[in-house]
Amino acid sequence: MLHKTPGIVLRTVKYGDASVILSIFTELFGIQSYIVNGVRSSKPKAARGNILQPGNILDLVVYHNEQKNLHRISEFKLGHVYTSMHVNIVKNTVALYLIELLQKVLRQPEHNPELYQFAESVFKALDTEPTAVAANLPLYFTLKLAIHLGFHFGGHYSEYTPYLDLQEGVFTDLPPHHSNYLDEVSSEITDRLQQVVYAADLGKIELNKERRRNMLYAYLDFYKVHLPDFKELHSPPILHEILG
Repeated sequence: MLHKTPGIVLRTVKYGDASVILSIFTELFGIQSYIVNGVRSSKPKAARGNILQPGNILDLVVYHNEQKNLHRISEFKLGHVYTSMHVNIVKNTVALYLIELLQKVLRQPEHNPELYQFAESVFKALDTEPTAVAANLPLYFTLKLAIHLGFHFGGHYSEYTPYLDLQEGVFTDLPPHHSNYLDEVSSEITDRLQQVVYAADLGKIELNKERRRNMLYAYLDFYKVHLPDFKELHSPPILHEILG
């Protein structure tokens, strides 16, 4: 049966002489695998394969069968044309991080349109907003994605609760009796990031390389607490080098 759905390409793997297998986060079916034939040949239609690169937002017409793990695409075209994400090294590196994090957390093909719409909005913001915004997008995305996955930091930063306990996931009045917490500055910034509604406002939050790095790794450690099978990401070291 044919269905129309937008989707974000997360991974493209060569298959055979002229085909590819795609991992796509779709609005309608969650993460799915699709095979597309003839996009790596010398024929003119093979040029369409260029739009299948990771990070691209597509408008899809797909065949879907709940009993199958690999599906086919009837039609595909760009759903959004990027102007800078693929050519700006900072934005492209941020995109790689967003893609890898989505791959790590999207294990089951669950229908989650709110999460899809959030992810799509972040990719579009990454493309249109200035580099100052792009630098803080990994922190923002990691925090907001956790909320969509069902866990987040409880409470708010204040003079009475100035420390963020990463083990318990709450803001506290005193440093906990373990080392897994954020200092007062990082705790306050985390609360500000959680309250950001529009990505454009991320440019107002100034962070140096070291603090941004430490905060991101702290958030990823928080993921490990709630997602037991959550694996280490490869992109953060590259991300921090580029952002530095």
